[in-house]
Amino acid sequence: MFLENLSETLLFGKNFAQHLKPLSILLLKGPIGAGKTSFVQGIADGLLINESITSPTFALSHHYYSGKLPLIHMDFYRLKDKLSAEELFLEEEEELNQNGGIMVIEWPEIILPVIGMYTLIEFSYGKEFGRYYKITNY
Repeated sequence: MFLENLSETLLFGKNFAQHLKPLSILLLKGPIGAGKTSFVQGIADGLLINESITSPTFALSHHYYSGKLPLIHMDFYRLKDKLSAEELFLEEEEELNQNGGIMVIEWPEIILPVIGMYTLIEFSYGKEFGRYYKITNY
C-alpha cells in the first residue's frame, strides 16, 4: 500500500484502529522518519485517546488509558541487550493481558523470538515522496 503524505498516514492509522481487537500486538519496522510514530498517532486517534502521542525512544514505553482501549506504545531502538529487551516486553505484555489493550512496538527486531501472534507492519520510503506499507499477520 502507498500513502502520499502525513495526513494519509494518520488517516490510515485511525481506520486501522477500528479493526484492532483487545490484546492485539503490532510490530512496526522501518527506517528512521518513515512514519511509525505518525501511524501510532493515527491509531490513538481511532481509539479516541485524547493524550498527545510521542515517540517513547528514551522512555522505552508510554501508556495511554483515555481511549476505547488502553494503548501501550513501546520503542526498542536504543536497546542492545536482548535479555533486557525481552524482560521489558514480558513485563509490558503482562500489563497488556491485564488491561485488555493494544500494544504497538517500534523497532521490535530484538524481541521477535519471544512474541507469539502479532501483526507486522513494514514501512519504507517511496522513490520521491510518500511511504509504502506492507502488513503481514503472524
